Parts: sequence; structure tokens; C-alpha cells
Amino acid sequence: MDDTLQRLLDAETKAETLAREAEEAHERTLREATAEAHELDDAFSSRIPDLQRAWTTRAEERAAKAIAEIERRYNERHERLRDLAEEREEEALSAAFEVLIDPSL
Repeated sequence: MDDTLQRLLDAETKAETLAREAEEAHERTLREATAEAHELDDAFSSRIPDLQRAWTTRAEERAAKAIAEIERRYNERHERLRDLAEEREEEALSAAFEVLIDPSL
């Protein structure tokens, strides 16, 4: 019976040791995971200014392209209006002279 009790005590001691080792491994894993999460968070946080600069640069490029396109369309429309005005200038002058010459019109 003493032999059986000794084996039970040895088994209990071994089980306690295994439980303690498992708990230590668990805590170590948690610490490592937490440290890694902090490192990843710090790495991402340090990249935020670069990401913002890249986004701002792309936004400025798109805005510049949009402005250039609007200016191009404005210039085209301005040229068309000027051409139409030049085409109608002779008619307008003739009509104005007729009104000046013959006010009854």
C-alpha cells in the first residue's frame, strides 16, 4: 500500500509540475503575442504619416488633372465663342449701321 501511495504522490507531483509548466508556457505565449501586437501597432502607427503623404500626393495629382481638364474645356469654349463672335461681327455692324441710318427699323 505504501508503494501505491508513493506512486500516487509521484503522479500528483508530476501533474502539478506539468500544470505549472503549461501555465508558464501559456503566460509566455501571451506575453510574446502581446509584445508582437505592440510591435505591429507601432510599425503601423509609424507608417501613418507616409500613408497620409501618399494619399495627399495622389489627391493633389487627381486635382491637378481635373483642373487641367476644366481649363482645357474652358479654353476650347472660349475659342468657340470668340470664333462665333467674329463670324457674327460683320452682321452686327451692318445691322447697327442700318439702325443708325434708318431709325424707323
